[in-house]
Amino acid sequence: MEEGLSDDANNTLSSCGVHPGGRCGHVSDGECFVAGTVECDRKPLVTFVELGSVKCVPCRQMQPVMEAVGKKYGDQIAIVFHDVWKSEERQYAEKYGIRVIPTQVFLDREGKEFFRHEGFFAEEAIDTLLQKRGLKARTGG
Repeated sequence: MEEGLSDDANNTLSSCGVHPGGRCGHVSDGECFVAGTVECDRKPLVTFVELGSVKCVPCRQMQPVMEAVGKKYGDQIAIVFHDVWKSEERQYAEKYGIRVIPTQVFLDREGKEFFRHEGFFAEEAIDTLLQKRGLKARTGG
């Protein structure tokens, strides 16, 4: 299966840099494409919550950015995608008080929001933000 957004029933991100496949043990709700099915006792330094839709063009443009960030920072970050146009995930639009999609919300280790961005967010800008929070990019691939 190709990595990234899928058109399956869950419309979830499917690639993983830490624990392949499925729900994230780092994040209590939502789908994570950095961590997967096993429960993990290590909390990420940052949780990157992407609120958008698989039917939104700018949201789809965030897909390769999220994949690259996940691969670059590994288990230092959890990346969660919520398709807020789906009835079962609309609650997250309300929970995070978003006005537009895509919206990116960055949470610290304790789950407190420290940064928010609306619209497409370039990988280089995300790198700057994450490195200011102490995350270190992986080297060599």
